Amino acid sequence: MFNINFEFNIKIQISVWLLQLSASDVFAGVVVLRKWIAGGVCRSLVRLDGKTVLVTGANTGIGKETCRDLAGRGARVVMACRDLPRAERAAEEIRRSTGNGNVVIRHLDLASIYSVTQFAKDFLGSEDRLDILINNAGVMMCPRWITEDGFETQMAVNHLGHFLLTNLLLPMLKSSAPSRVINVSSIAHQGGHIDFDDLFFSRKTYSPLESYRQSKLANVLFTRELARRLRG
Repeated sequence: MFNINFEFNIKIQISVWLLQLSASDVFAGVVVLRKWIAGGVCRSLVRLDGKTVLVTGANTGIGKETCRDLAGRGARVVMACRDLPRAERAAEEIRRSTGNGNVVIRHLDLASIYSVTQFAKDFLGSEDRLDILINNAGVMMCPRWITEDGFETQMAVNHLGHFLLTNLLLPMLKSSAPSRVINVSSIAHQGGHIDFDDLFFSRKTYSPLESYRQSKLANVLFTRELARRLRG
């Protein structure tokens, strides 16, 4: 009788322990998930007064909130966007919420070589410094659209446009040193492969996901090579 009760009690205790462990695991998982969904919080108190920051794709999402944070730190924020009316609404909202009136918008279409070149020319002619360049704009999983220059859109906007913009602005970035170039990429680059023989899917079947991954991998490779060259 003693053995039966003992075994029964042990089984109950183990069952309770497993239930408690499962509940704890579930709770921990929920906490981690909530933190992941909420995103990170920058706790730096650094001020950026006197600094000029250029952000592409700045009227929505990550770009807009980045501009808000930078404006709150006192930076002059240049929002480079394709949709000017939408950009102006975002800029006005940022000005009101931060009290920083030094938030301006400029037109930039990263799918167009002419637009990127003209933007850089105007920027270099009107600004006296560039401390931070944040290449944030991007498109994702779109159909196989071809730009006016003959490039597949995801590669054109996500990489080629930013590549050209960065190189055109590099002299001013160097003269404003210490300066920073920040390229926003994605974990999707891990599944990417760059097919240099058919970069724009002219021959093989177009895959929106494959194209996106390729463009994000190009971001990462460009960042690494740019860092290597600037170190020298």
